[in-house]
Amino acid sequence: MSVVLWFDAEASAEQIKGQPNDINWLRCLPFIIVHVACLNLIWLGWSPIAVAICLGFFWLRMYAITAVYHRYFAHRAYKMNRFWQFFFAVIASSSAQRGPLWWAAHHRNHHKFSDTDHDLHSPINHSFWWSHVGWFLSNQAYKTDYDVVPDLAKYPELVFLNRFDSLMPILAALGMYGLGELLAATHPELGTNGLQLVVWGFCVSTVLLFHSTFTINSLGHVWGKRRFNTKDQSRNNGWLALLTLGEGWHNNHHRFAVSARQGFYWWEIDISYYVIKLLSFIGITRELKPVPSRILLEGKQHAKNASSQQKGEIGESK
Repeated sequence: MSVVLWFDAEASAEQIKGQPNDINWLRCLPFIIVHVACLNLIWLGWSPIAVAICLGFFWLRMYAITAVYHRYFAHRAYKMNRFWQFFFAVIASSSAQRGPLWWAAHHRNHHKFSDTDHDLHSPINHSFWWSHVGWFLSNQAYKTDYDVVPDLAKYPELVFLNRFDSLMPILAALGMYGLGELLAATHPELGTNGLQLVVWGFCVSTVLLFHSTFTINSLGHVWGKRRFNTKDQSRNNGWLALLTLGEGWHNNHHRFAVSARQGFYWWEIDISYYVIKLLSFIGITRELKPVPSRILLEGKQHAKNASSQQKGEIGESK
């Protein structure tokens, strides 16, 4: 059954056995294989085109995760028509971070229980290892909670992607192999081939994407500054925002989660929002939810008070 679940995420009503925090290593073997496969770089080497495709596919799928899985599916921060919804869901699904309904359901529950005992990947209540990747491999995190995503479950094409969540990663890897062989035949001067592009374009790119995304869980609640007094320990971190195209403004996000932008102020770089806004000019995205002015004023006032308090403490120390 663990092997069947590689291909059909809902193969049986009795999918998960054992304790909730147990890791079924056989079921998680594809995740491990993708990591180990990166070692093939030792033998396959590199080429400029392979590295460029690796980075390009990384950023494309990072956008699909942050702007589509997260801001669109989980929070409904803007609207798209059904075609574009499916189009971007396919790209995000190739990230091997499960299906759109699973992702949205898990994230909605995260906001509901953030940094409490019911938050599966809180670094406040769990170890770094667990909050970074252990939760993703656990029995408890496996099932899709359809009760919290009825708005998404009405689309059969999204349910299909969610059930057969390994399909798009497999097709992406095969596509990389085909592209590499095509380039080897037509442009041998590029120095690449099918296997090299599978390793660089899919395996390395996907592993980088895994751990970049996971930093928001493991580091986004412990490293950075808190502009807003939220009920959890979410923090803003500019470095994580650059790495994840805007997701590092995590304290902002937990203060007002349904906004299309997470960099609330002009100096907070939020590349995902810039792309969402750009797509709105050509009609792909629409009805982007803004940050209310009262939230912006609250953040500025909190920063002003914190600055005044810090200056007072410095004065007292002198």
